[in-house]
Amino acid sequence: MMNLDQIKGNVDLLNEIDWEMTPEEAVRLYLEWGNNWASGNYVIRSKSDEAHYFVVNTWKGKPVIYLVRRNSEDAKEIARIRIPDELARRYMAENGNLKGVYAIEGEVKRWLRRELLDA
Repeated sequence: MMNLDQIKGNVDLLNEIDWEMTPEEAVRLYLEWGNNWASGNYVIRSKSDEAHYFVVNTWKGKPVIYLVRRNSEDAKEIARIRIPDELARRYMAENGNLKGVYAIEGEVKRWLRRELLDA
């Protein structure tokens, strides 16, 4: 599994990241792609179409960012990124300490974009 530094060093992968994709949208597009109206920017035409996007996973208590590669057959976590302790604490407090998988947004998204794109 990749880490933050390995993503930074992979320009092709950085260019593939969809910063606006959410887990819900990915499921709608890639798992229900034959039943969706093409109302947005995305149209899934075949099994070879894929998306790369980030999620925040809080199932183990401390939030962790994963970079996911999804197509219509599979979703793979290809990178794991540790969130700085203070940012993780604020994230969990804002999230009500709920467990789940969430879209990357707000302060966590801004931090990650700075780490990856301003380096």
